[in-house]
Amino acid sequence: MDTKPDSQNDRRNTPARTLLKKGIQEAWCSCGYSSKQPFCDGSHRQTPFKPIKFTPDEDREVLLCMCKQTKNPPYCDGTHTSISPQV
Repeated sequence: MDTKPDSQNDRRNTPARTLLKKGIQEAWCSCGYSSKQPFCDGSHRQTPFKPIKFTPDEDREVLLCMCKQTKNPPYCDGTHTSISPQV
């Protein structure tokens, strides 16, 4: 897995372009507290959130959601474009 933000300005609302490897299980962070975004590092333990586990069926580059508002987790669905920036 290779992750790099599409923008250096607002990483939370910009999807993470990520190369996923076939057959390697990943755990997408749904709480937003992980220091290994967009992947889970266990920081959710004190929250009601659980990571979304998934295993790609092929090697492919995807956009993983960073705003945590997607209707298609873990994948970006463009929802970040309608969220007001946080100051």
